[in-house]
Amino acid sequence: MHNLKQRGKIALDAGAKMGIHYDYKSTRGEKAMKKEAKRKARLEQKRAKKSTDLSDPEPVKIMHDIDKPITLEDLTNPDKD
Repeated sequence: MHNLKQRGKIALDAGAKMGIHYDYKSTRGEKAMKKEAKRKARLEQKRAKKSTDLSDPEPVKIMHDIDKPITLEDLTNPDKD
């Protein structure tokens, strides 16, 4: 009687496929490499952005001549640089 129960269980498990966790260990190294590459790419982008920020200084604004009086035209003309 005991053997019949075991046979039934074996027969039921015979068609079962591996679970979702079977794939985890086999792809763990590949996933880690992708993650590392993604992290390095982000770091490289930050470095590139930082270097372009440092190499592109802000344009220096031309100051108003101190000896010349400030007129209303100087303050309100949007086309004047």
